[in-house]
Amino acid sequence: MHEVSDADFVEILAQTRQFVRTVVVPREAEMMADDRVPDDLRDRAMKMGLFGYAIPQQWGGLGLNLAQDVELAMELGYTSLALRSMFGTNNGIAGQVLVGFGTEEQKSRWLAPIASGEVVASFALTEPGAGSNPAGLRTKAVRDGAQWSISGQKRFITNAPVADLFIVFARTRPADDRGAGIAVFLVPADSAGVEVGLKDAKMGQEGAWTADVSFTDVRVPDAALVGGSETVGYSAALSSLARGRVHIAALAVGSAQRALDESVAYAASATQGGTPIGNFQLVQAMLADQQTDVLAGRAMVRDAAQKWVGDEDRRIAPSAAKLFCTEMVGRVADLAVQIHGGTGYMRGVAVERIYRDVRLLRLYEGTSEIQRLIIGSGLVKAAQRQA
Repeated sequence: MHEVSDADFVEILAQTRQFVRTVVVPREAEMMADDRVPDDLRDRAMKMGLFGYAIPQQWGGLGLNLAQDVELAMELGYTSLALRSMFGTNNGIAGQVLVGFGTEEQKSRWLAPIASGEVVASFALTEPGAGSNPAGLRTKAVRDGAQWSISGQKRFITNAPVADLFIVFARTRPADDRGAGIAVFLVPADSAGVEVGLKDAKMGQEGAWTADVSFTDVRVPDAALVGGSETVGYSAALSSLARGRVHIAALAVGSAQRALDESVAYAASATQGGTPIGNFQLVQAMLADQQTDVLAGRAMVRDAAQKWVGDEDRRIAPSAAKLFCTEMVGRVADLAVQIHGGTGYMRGVAVERIYRDVRLLRLYEGTSEIQRLIIGSGLVKAAQRQA
């Protein structure tokens, strides 16, 4: 597998940073008002290879490893999270299921169009009764000769309204001592029986589209079973989500850095009684807390990414990074609104949007509570194994 050279990566990172800060940031208000990422920004992202930055080079992607991925994510987190969401599922939770678990035929068929952005892949795991814990899954897949029939409901599915391919998790049998009984299937969005609901109206992240998806006796061939095995679904979900958690943590750091930068700029220039508010010690204390949180989050994300790449820790560190960084960005965004005073509560002010955008980070790809359970149970189990 080809690794991206350090020199090439420095160039990719610099181009992404310039794109985000000089092209995307000035259009955040437009994205918020229209609830969509403009087509010309989508086209530029495609040309830059952003739809496939984490897809291996042999399939036409840039082939970034997770340590490089998080550096990119910290840049992408600096602007409206809708931009990253547009190509996030291709590189992340959906694309990685194929990269890690697909058959050679499945990779050949799908990964190149996913990497180019020609195909938008969507990760269909969450259900009305099964959120952060995939074990509660109710969508069923029943074998019928050389075909499968899939029926069930999925909820809050990112990119569903524009998806070309759904990566669908479904139960093929009840969970038992042989495993979770969850398989994963490749279902083209235009398959008979697939219905995408209305676009969700959310608190924030305008332009990042989600919707319910229903599957009613959707027929797919045996070749659609990822990895050609009924047993890979649960481990594919857990592995893909764990990797995604480090990426989400990095996004949170990027958003926190933006909130900090907005706060410092405002404190340095806005005056109260003729004095810049940044001269007041209580405002300086808030800036100090923000800065400390951002630095801690950045160090933690880089450490967790290195542990992933070195196959040293792919469970506890990702959950710890996501837990800390997504909670951290909530604190930093809250302080940013406080520093801006009444201005920070006004639509069209960056910190107001950031405050709403980042609230979701504590919920998806496993809530903060689920991360605490993973970390705590992981530590106890490790100690019990040693004993």
